[in-house]
Amino acid sequence: MTKAVTAQDVIKEFEQFSPRTYAVEGDRNGLMVGTLNKPIHTVMIALDVLEETMDEAIDKNVDLIIAHHPLLFRPLKQINVDTAMGRIVAKAIKHEITIYAAHTNLDVTEGGVNDLLAEKLKIHSADVLVPTYKENMWKFVGFVPRDHAESIRQALGEAGAGLIGEYSHCAFSVVGEGTFRPTDHANPYIGELNKQEVVEEERIETIVPKNSLQSVLNAFLAAHPYEEPAYDLIPLEEPSLVRGLGRIGNLEKPQSLRDYVKVVKEALGLDGVRVVGNLDKKIKKVAVLGGDGNKYVNQALHKGADVFVTGDLYYHVAQDAKMDGLTIIDAGHHIESIMKIGVTEELNKRMKAMGYAISVFPSTNSTDPFQFM
Repeated sequence: MTKAVTAQDVIKEFEQFSPRTYAVEGDRNGLMVGTLNKPIHTVMIALDVLEETMDEAIDKNVDLIIAHHPLLFRPLKQINVDTAMGRIVAKAIKHEITIYAAHTNLDVTEGGVNDLLAEKLKIHSADVLVPTYKENMWKFVGFVPRDHAESIRQALGEAGAGLIGEYSHCAFSVVGEGTFRPTDHANPYIGELNKQEVVEEERIETIVPKNSLQSVLNAFLAAHPYEEPAYDLIPLEEPSLVRGLGRIGNLEKPQSLRDYVKVVKEALGLDGVRVVGNLDKKIKKVAVLGGDGNKYVNQALHKGADVFVTGDLYYHVAQDAKMDGLTIIDAGHHIESIMKIGVTEELNKRMKAMGYAISVFPSTNSTDPFQFM
């Protein structure tokens, strides 16, 4: 009989992709309503949890909602069903729908909101705009029989080992001899009890972020044929894994702001944007930050961005940026809805890898409160 998959099982895999430790200080993320200790079959990915989101979830028999924006960002003092917030919480409880939020950790993580935006906006060699998280790396060294070396290298890479810049699955291997003697109670994959064995093996070295150590070790042990695999874990002072908000990089070719506005609108499916700056200015270096970018205008300016694509821009912040020579495209906060498809694809891939029979799909409701006339 197949073991039931719980919400906690799904969230555990999701947090391998978007660890809560990546969230900026004071952020709200994690469980909002319900329980993670229940069997589930359906997961819906949403930008916001509004009443229409809950109605959609009820209609589609959703067990778990993973949202980007936290439902309970501000403390809830009462559950009053005469208010929209009260009705949302009441519906979630009544229909046993668990609500989970991944906020700034999803902005920060590799493959999250800002990487998805950078890819859509044709930004090449994108780097972090605002560093918010640093994590020391570890060296992982494993000793494996040669006929299993390639499959184990792949398993390590899929679990998060060997990420160096724009390259994944990086590793170094060297061939040598492993020696061992199985004792009376051993169950050796190779060799006989109480007889010294010499086996041709490969030493595989790679680097692992501290946050991925357990998943990499689990992958190594699962893929290794030996009863007692040998491995080393060595902490490194450098290099460090740096994560953060926003991305900055270059377009393949310079183009006018006027033309790049068209690229942004088409790529993100927008009817209109607000633009600060000369439409004939040539654009090469682009910064992007999903959501409210007001606090990060200076970072975009100091890192040499020709244009900053973001949302929720204040009037006086825009004036100051214009005087400082920074061009801005305010594409709105709702551009973060790009995460619905991106997270759905990532989570479906992880569910398949784990053998979980879970349906993951994006919410089809638009939660953008604005429309262009």
